[in-house]
Amino acid sequence: MNTMMKKAAVMVAVLLVLLLAVVLFIDKVVMPSYTAHGTSVLVPDVQKMQYDDAVRALRKSDLSAGKSFNVSYIRDIDSNMVIAQRPGAGSTVKPGRTVYLVVNKREKPEFTIPDFYGKPLDEVRQTLSRFDMTLRDVQEQVVYDPLEDGKVLGQSLPPSTVVSFGSSVSLIVGKLEESPVAAKIAVPNVLGLLLNDARQDIVDAGLNTGNVLYEYSSILVPNTVINQKPAANSLSEPGRVVELTIVITPD
Repeated sequence: MNTMMKKAAVMVAVLLVLLLAVVLFIDKVVMPSYTAHGTSVLVPDVQKMQYDDAVRALRKSDLSAGKSFNVSYIRDIDSNMVIAQRPGAGSTVKPGRTVYLVVNKREKPEFTIPDFYGKPLDEVRQTLSRFDMTLRDVQEQVVYDPLEDGKVLGQSLPPSTVVSFGSSVSLIVGKLEESPVAAKIAVPNVLGLLLNDARQDIVDAGLNTGNVLYEYSSILVPNTVINQKPAANSLSEPGRVVELTIVITPD
């Protein structure tokens, strides 16, 4: 008899525990889901807020927050500021929905600076823009080769230097200038002059004398000029050498 009573008491206790569990399940799971069915909340606008402030604002609207990072680094943007949110502000969602907050990358990406030598300035500007680099200064260097006009001749950061986004660089760029053309001068006529007199006239004209050639003659005046190159009265660059031929008598 006592054994039967004990078994009955255990069964009653088990039933009470099961009943209590069912009641708690209905109270904590079924009823909240049932009563919340059909309700929704508006997602607040948390862009440009600091991340912690945005999280608090979402919690007040019965929403939760998830953190994600932008795919690329954005210059001059605080890494704790929300730059985007998903779902967007004004969206209608269920209570408890996770709103993902996008913030800037904390670390600036690095890259290897290329060799800009010989590249057109416009092309280099486009490359710098892709890496968010600043062209700090452009110095012009006079060049006489048309192929170097507008091309990069030097850079402040050597090629293969590792730099971060937002760095700056200075460049030296060629600027074409035509070579100065010296005024040509007339070669003096020194035919028939003695060698020393001919040399003096040539130097006074802004030219130079070079080798002296000799030609034998028994009828011409010795030590006089009988030929000159360049020819008399021709135009020549200043400093050009004039070659003379003079007469000598045979022994």
